[in-house]
Amino acid sequence: MGSLIFTGGFAFVCWGIFQWFFHRDRSRYRNCYLLFIALCSLIPLALDLAGPRGNQMAVMIMQTTLVVLLIVPFFLIHNGIVMIRKEGLHPAHMLSLFLGILVFAGEAAMAAVLIAFTISPDYETYWQIYHSLPSMAGVMFSVTVIYFSISFVIFMIYTVFLQIIPRRKDFDFVIINGAGLLRGDQLSRLLKDRLDKAVSVYRKDPTPPKLIPSGGKGDDETVSEAEAMKQYLVEQGIPEEDILIEDRSKTTYENLAYSKAILDAREGRKYTALVTSNYHVYRALRYSHKVGLACTGIGSRVAFYYWPSALIREYIAIHAEPKHALIFFSGWLPLMGLIYLLMRG
Repeated sequence: MGSLIFTGGFAFVCWGIFQWFFHRDRSRYRNCYLLFIALCSLIPLALDLAGPRGNQMAVMIMQTTLVVLLIVPFFLIHNGIVMIRKEGLHPAHMLSLFLGILVFAGEAAMAAVLIAFTISPDYETYWQIYHSLPSMAGVMFSVTVIYFSISFVIFMIYTVFLQIIPRRKDFDFVIINGAGLLRGDQLSRLLKDRLDKAVSVYRKDPTPPKLIPSGGKGDDETVSEAEAMKQYLVEQGIPEEDILIEDRSKTTYENLAYSKAILDAREGRKYTALVTSNYHVYRALRYSHKVGLACTGIGSRVAFYYWPSALIREYIAIHAEPKHALIFFSGWLPLMGLIYLLMRG
């Protein structure tokens, strides 16, 4: 009973901390790790609740984790091949394939080191292998891949969480994040999905909001993205008086900054939703925070094969920011130092 009180209390505290920070600001990166810790806190609680079957459950969790780890690289490689076939050979379309190969190489390197230790004929040979440069390099590479993979999974879990949590339905404005046009004036499937999601939000709202299609005119475009989006919205039955276009922006940051200017020029309540592709919601919320725009992120669907590479791209973009790069390496460098000391000691 005492153990259950402890694990239950620990889980309660973890979820309470996450909820507090989450409701303060959904765009903060720390929420990714707080959510992961909160989810992990449920494992010892579940084992305690299982009683005598707790050990069996623990073994099942470990076996499932191992199977998933073995399957992941093959899934990513297959997904990368599908992505290239459907979207063409482009560096951004190869991210899933590259990550799959990287994870597979990391798992293979760790397996090779473990096999070398296992088949060593005597204690002296074991220590020679343990202190060898190839073993050290293999372990460091494998741990680096594991470190990166865990960091990515934590990020992925939070981005998915943002899509499944309940949200309000009474908005005053809905900003629709633009995307490039095809052949100068045609909407892409990605952009149509965003617009369809915005139309769905509009129709479910008890007091229909104003829609703000956002996007300027690129050098290779004959009309602005916002104008092309407006035409599509009108075709879907949205009254023109409920559409306020923002046609100056070139980037997501500008989408939000210029859309905020439209909101600031109007009176009344300003509960706002931001519609973009599901993989892009978290980064868009970060930009909205930077421009001082309070909003709820809503993700539109994308093809499943497209999602992994797109999410990897988002992860890289977030960690390209100096603060997050510093956080990433401040954990990785001490870990590498510890492995070096353990294997050379």
